[in-house]
Amino acid sequence: MTAASRCRTLLISAPASGQGKTTVTAALARRAVQDGLRVRVFKTGPDFIDPMLLARASGAPVYQLDLWMVGDAGCRQLLHEAAHTADLILIEGVMGLFDGSPSSADLARRFGVPVLAVIDGSAMAQTFGALALGLAQYQPDLTFHGVVANRIGSPRHAEMLANSLRPPLHWLGALPRDAAVALPERHLGLVQADELADIDARIDAAAHALGAAVDFSAIPFSHFEAPAVARMAPLLAGRRIAIAHDAAHAFCYAANRDTLRALGAELVDFSPLSDAALPAADAVYLPGGYPELHAAQLSANLPMQAALKAHHAARKPLLAECGGMMGLFETLITQDGARFSMAGLLPGHTAMQPRFQALGMQALDTADGELRGHSFHYSRCETPLKPLMRGRNPNGGPTAEPVYRQGSLTASYLHAYFASNPVATARLFLR
Repeated sequence: MTAASRCRTLLISAPASGQGKTTVTAALARRAVQDGLRVRVFKTGPDFIDPMLLARASGAPVYQLDLWMVGDAGCRQLLHEAAHTADLILIEGVMGLFDGSPSSADLARRFGVPVLAVIDGSAMAQTFGALALGLAQYQPDLTFHGVVANRIGSPRHAEMLANSLRPPLHWLGALPRDAAVALPERHLGLVQADELADIDARIDAAAHALGAAVDFSAIPFSHFEAPAVARMAPLLAGRRIAIAHDAAHAFCYAANRDTLRALGAELVDFSPLSDAALPAADAVYLPGGYPELHAAQLSANLPMQAALKAHHAARKPLLAECGGMMGLFETLITQDGARFSMAGLLPGHTAMQPRFQALGMQALDTADGELRGHSFHYSRCETPLKPLMRGRNPNGGPTAEPVYRQGSLTASYLHAYFASNPVATARLFLR
């Protein structure tokens, strides 16, 4: 077994969602890069949008860490590999520090990673210190490093918050309540990094705002043992898979691409928005994204619709997840009620709703074992198709996402994490 690796590591969490974890993580990553450090960033839980911003801030791909979806061995392997090449590892948590099962705190404890709390200090003074102390002491076996304040009103306000902390908590600076630093949001979360012309200026401004309080040399080292990882059989050797990648289809885990390559597949990207034809391929993968924001362009691209129909008519495998599936129904109805014709490979329609329709982890019990993933969508589909199978929520939640099979097409709202079951994944791309 490869020797253990070590690296200065922090898990950035908060008392709740909406405190500014992503902004602070991006600011710390950019600040470290500016200081000449090699930085790797991870995101806790199933998320596509935050990793895009964190990759922009750090200059390196961002992978997911989740004790259920990725698994203990998968998380350990990712951290072990990152520690071999990085000077600093940052892990952005999910929701509040102790929320969920498994929680961000569970992840930090499992791998011996100290926690940095992001606290919105906009409406408090000395109570900031009490909240930080409560987080630090709530689970005594959890290592706590320090705090960053977000949305402060002035340098004097930051000083009051810093002075409220009790040793040994470190103060790592503060971000102002400033539109130039904030990251804009929409219904599924933050706006995608590639859609923001000033994203680098925003991240730079946040990194600068942290000031001189950040001392990367004071961050403790974490040690990561290498797990025993079995090599994947080349079940997709010689197969070429076309993956949709554009503003409407950007929700694809970096680990999914890695898994397909490890299975022996050759990958090629294409755009259902702007391309008139599919690249030569044995199979097609349509990840999720924001088809509802680009419905008019998708609807107008009749050559691509014809190409997808021809691919399906040739009985070549096609996997469509969430937003990718929405583009294959007959009609997509946007939030304002506008109706757009889609590819029509699936009977029925999808319609955007004013609130979440599903949010949480999902598992599929396939003939090759459990394939894990999650669902996260505002739309609802109406179809006469009977599901091939349904997912289940490992935490006992009500969501049971249907999986539809139409010839060589497999479609679902479920976003699969391919590395959780490479054999079941390979079967999706084989005739």
